[in-house]
Formats: sequence, structure tokens, C-alpha cells
Amino acid sequence: MSLKPLTDRVLVKRVDAETVTKFGIVIPDNATEKSDQGVVLAVGPGRRDDDGKLVPIGVKVNDRVLLAKNSGTEVNVNGEKLLVLKENDILGIFE
Repeated sequence: MSLKPLTDRVLVKRVDAETVTKFGIVIPDNATEKSDQGVVLAVGPGRRDDDGKLVPIGVKVNDRVLLAKNSGTEVNVNGEKLLVLKENDILGIFE
């Protein structure tokens, strides 16, 4: 089963947060926050403007992105937790 986002939605897989600090201290799973970074897996076609023209999405598959906190909807696809969110919930693209 696969999931294709509609309109201006984006399917993202969160990138795991680091569990070891730069000083070598291991952080347990229950003490870490959800990661604010992810990798784009799929994008919708875009949204329609007031004139009915298609406005394409500004991210593409495999872009590493910065996500807004507590944004999107978590879904389970083939046993994998993914995030469906609107394009405006993406704050930036890492280069």
C-alpha cells in the first residue's frame, strides 16, 4: 500500500533525533522530543489559486526539511509512522 498526498499536502518521514550528545551522554528514548526534521517521501500536485491555476509545491521528493512543531497528522503506512502535513508547515529546506 502506498499513500499519495492530495493538493498542497506533503508526506514526510521524520529523521530520528540524535540520542547521544556531543559529550557522549546517551539520552533515553522517553526523554527525547520528536524530531523537527524529516525527509520528503511524496508531494501532492499543489493548490489552486483564485483564478484556478495550479500553484506547484516548493519541495520535492528526498528534500530534507525543517518541520513546524506539532504539525501534521501522523499516519501508519506499511508499519511505518509517517507524517502528512500542509506545505506551509514546512519551515525550510536543508541544503
